[in-house]
Amino acid sequence: MKIKNSLKSLRTRHRDNRLVRRKGRVYIINKTNPRFKARQG
Repeated sequence: MKIKNSLKSLRTRHRDNRLVRRKGRVYIINKTNPRFKARQG
């Protein structure tokens, strides 16, 4: 999982990326290709 300050650029890298908010943190998850996972920090 990558940790980035801004997730906007990472979201456009794959069409299945989803922006999800969990427990006050922002995540990018991708069911079809899990190597695109990221967290804002």
